[in-house]
Amino acid sequence: MKFLKNLAACASSASLALFMLGCGDDPASSPVYALSSSSAQESSSCHSGLDPESSSSVPESSAQESSSSAFSESSSSQDVGGISSSRSESDAESSSSVATSSAVEPTSSETLLSSSSKTPSSSSAQPIKIDFFNGADISEVQEYERNNTKFYDVDGKESDIFTILKNHGFNSIRLRTFVSPKAKYGYAASGCGHDTEAYGDKEHVVAFAKKVRAAGMGLLVDIHYSDVWADPGKQIIPERWRNVNNANAMADSVYAYTKDLMLALKNAGATPDMVQIGNETTPGILIHKPNNNTDCWGNGVDKAATSVNGDMGTATGKANAAKYFNAGIKAVKEVSPTTKTVLHIERIRKEETVKWWMGVIFDDYKIPADVMGFSAYTAYGDGTPDNWKNLFNTITTKYSKLEFIVAEYNGGDSDNHYNFDKSRQKTRESVREMNRWIGSFFWEPTIGGAWGPGLFDWRGKDLYANKDAFKEFF
Repeated sequence: MKFLKNLAACASSASLALFMLGCGDDPASSPVYALSSSSAQESSSCHSGLDPESSSSVPESSAQESSSSAFSESSSSQDVGGISSSRSESDAESSSSVATSSAVEPTSSETLLSSSSKTPSSSSAQPIKIDFFNGADISEVQEYERNNTKFYDVDGKESDIFTILKNHGFNSIRLRTFVSPKAKYGYAASGCGHDTEAYGDKEHVVAFAKKVRAAGMGLLVDIHYSDVWADPGKQIIPERWRNVNNANAMADSVYAYTKDLMLALKNAGATPDMVQIGNETTPGILIHKPNNNTDCWGNGVDKAATSVNGDMGTATGKANAAKYFNAGIKAVKEVSPTTKTVLHIERIRKEETVKWWMGVIFDDYKIPADVMGFSAYTAYGDGTPDNWKNLFNTITTKYSKLEFIVAEYNGGDSDNHYNFDKSRQKTRESVREMNRWIGSFFWEPTIGGAWGPGLFDWRGKDLYANKDAFKEFF
C-alpha cells in the first residue's frame, strides 16, 4: 500500500495527528536477511505505509556455520551471551553506564502515573491467575491520556481502557519499550509526531505497567532494543550503543539495559509475566545504523559493522545475535526467574523461513527462551487462522519444550478494513485449542491502518468501543 493511502486511512481513524503509528509488523523485507543499505531503504513497514516486497534468497543455515562461529552452542553459567559471571566491578559499571545513560532527563514513574487522566476503576482488583493470555497491545494509549482522551464502552458509558477491555474478556496487556526514544532518529525525536514526551522509555513504561497491574491484568513487555520501531525492515542499534565495537561489549549493553528495566519494573510492583527479547527479529537483532536519509519510522538505514551486527544472514551475525538473545534472557531471569522470555518473528506465510529461523536459534544455538511468538496479519498475506494450523502444529510438535503465542494480530483483510467474519475470534480460539499455546495479543485496539481497523472509533478526541468489533470478544 502506498504511503498517501495509508496516511489518509490513519487520518480518518483519529482527529489527532497520529499518522506515524506502527503496527509492529513489516511485510516488506524478505526473511532472508543480508540487508544492504539500498534494500533496507526500499523496504519499510506499516509504520510508513509502504508495502513493497524485497527479493533475496534464504541464507543457508547449517550446523557447520554454527560450529565455526565464535559463540559456543552450549550456554554455560560462566559465559552466557558474552557476559562473564566473574567480570570485574569496573567492567560491570562500564557496561551499566553504556546501557542506562539517557538522552533525556528522566521523569519519575510516580509523576507519570499521577498525571495520567484516569486510574483504572478496577485498581483494587488482585492480579488474576491466567491460563491463557487474551491480550492487547495498548502502548499508544498513554499518549492519548496526555490529551485527556476519554473512553466509552459499547453501552456508551465512560470508563477506563483497562476496565473496558476486561469487560470484553481481555486479561492481559502488551507494552513496547524503546531505549532512548528522544534521541535523534528515535520514536520521540523532534518533528516525528510523538515528541511531546519520551514515550516508550523506561519511566513511561514503568508508570503504565503499574496501571496494568493495578487493573489486575497480565503484562507482556516488548523490548525493541532500538530507539525506534524494530521490525524486519530495520533493527537499528540505539544511539548510546553505536560506539560499541565488539559483540561481547554489545551483549553487555543488552544485559545491563534489560536488567535495569526489569529491576525498575520489579521495584514498582509491576514485574512482567513475559518479556520479549526483541521485536520481529526475523532478520536478526541490532543490525543497522541510521544515516541522513533515515526517516521517523527508521526506514533508510545502513548495516553496522560485521563485528557487532546481529544479521542472521551471515555466520558472524548469527553468532552475534545469539549472544544478544542470551544476554537479554539472562538479565530477565536474574531479576525474575518466573518471568517467561519470548522471542518474536513474523512471516508465518513463509514456512521455510520460520523453520530456518527456529532451527538456527533453538537447534544450532540452543537459545533458552521459554516462548516463541509470531505476528499473524491477514492483511499482509499471512492468510487466515485455518492457514496457520499446519505450521503451528508442526513447530509445536518439534519444539516440545517451548510455549507459543501470537504476539500480534488484527484480522483485517486490507487497508483499514475488516469483514467481521469472526477471524479475530478464530485466531484466539484456534491457538487456545493447541497444546502449549498460551496467548494471543491484538495489535493496538485504538488504531486502524494497513493492518486493519481497531476496536474503537474516534469521535473528536475521544474513543468509543465499536459494538460490532467487540462482539467477537465477549
